[in-house]
Amino acid sequence: MQEQIPEFSVSEISFAIKRLMENTFAKIRVRGEIFGCKRADSGHYYLSLKDENANLSAVCWKGVAASLAVKPEDGLEVVATGRITTFAGKSNYQLVIEQMEVAGTGALLKLLEERKQKFAAEGLFDIAHKKPIPFLPQVIGVVTSPTGAVIRDIIHRVTDRFPTRIIVWPTLVQGEGAAEQIAAAINGFNNLPANGAIPRPDVLIVARGGGSLEDLWCFNEEVVVRAVYNSQIPLISAVGHETDTMLIDFAADVRAPTPTGAAEFAVPVKSELEARLLTIQSRLISAGVRYLQEKRNLLDGLKRGIPNLEQILAENVQKLDDRSERLNLSFKNYLENRQNRLSLSEIKPFYIKNIINQKTEALNNLGLRLDSVSVESVLKRGFAWVKNARQKTVYSAADAQKSANLEVVFADGSVKTKVIVRKDELQGDLFDR
Repeated sequence: MQEQIPEFSVSEISFAIKRLMENTFAKIRVRGEIFGCKRADSGHYYLSLKDENANLSAVCWKGVAASLAVKPEDGLEVVATGRITTFAGKSNYQLVIEQMEVAGTGALLKLLEERKQKFAAEGLFDIAHKKPIPFLPQVIGVVTSPTGAVIRDIIHRVTDRFPTRIIVWPTLVQGEGAAEQIAAAINGFNNLPANGAIPRPDVLIVARGGGSLEDLWCFNEEVVVRAVYNSQIPLISAVGHETDTMLIDFAADVRAPTPTGAAEFAVPVKSELEARLLTIQSRLISAGVRYLQEKRNLLDGLKRGIPNLEQILAENVQKLDDRSERLNLSFKNYLENRQNRLSLSEIKPFYIKNIINQKTEALNNLGLRLDSVSVESVLKRGFAWVKNARQKTVYSAADAQKSANLEVVFADGSVKTKVIVRKDELQGDLFDR
């Protein structure tokens, strides 16, 4: 029985299985969810496809990976096209991927929504972070493919509206490596020195034409979204058509519906600005003319209200002459009158004597009246003068009670007294000591 069982070497068995697998599964399509995806330094991708019951190892060589419409990543459900081969060194088999596509738009949209929620939670889409687009940029930086209609449309639109310098940073906009190139271009523009040989743009445009969700997927990659968020230069996103919305649109400062629309956001229309300036200039001139005319009219009105200065001056000069003449005459008449009064020589002596007697009698009468009301005269008639310690006259008993010492002045001298108030008698009685 043992002689009838064929005998093989390990290599023969491995090669036989390899031929069987490769012949049987030379061209197949496998649907599954990617997990354990890793990109080697060589550029090859190593991953597994799984469903609810099993998993299948897979590899995507560097040359093929660069042309894939979707970058392999964990959690993405795909349909991979390729062939089954074996690896004799470990006695296992794997799928060599030649093409890959998303297993339906629903899976890709699910992944897109998960990323959107993640980035929103981190604040990458916050409105407060948005920067205003400069009104009239001197330099526009464009990140896009150097060939195709997109860059031509942007240049044409900018030239039509307001000719401005455009610097293009060429990148892939689809497939393997596109996301990394786009992020590097955004960071590169931001790192340009302000006064370098290549001027730093005042605004950036990241643009691509329309396509499927898979074609536009690089604009949903995390490296692109973070580069847009970290850009210090205001950035306009213009990816796909108006109905296409990528994650870059949420992180950008402004989202344009098309690349042509991005050019319209970037620069104003020069002819409209010129027309507006002409209108403003015309209004300014008209306002200046009206202002000067109003001031001229006001000046004319004030001029009419001012009397004839020469006439006023002449009238006042005439008045001054009249007053001067009258002053001279009055002064002359006054001197003549005084002189005439002094020259009288017929003044009667008795007339002067009567005047002296009358004035003397009046003076004597005034002296008698003054003497009759003097303090000495009053005291001689039996009155007394009461003063307090401060030599102030005391006019009432109430005032006397407020002073401890009093002085009573008579015609022939004064007496010092003290005020004593007895409790058993009326307040105000005065007693000598």
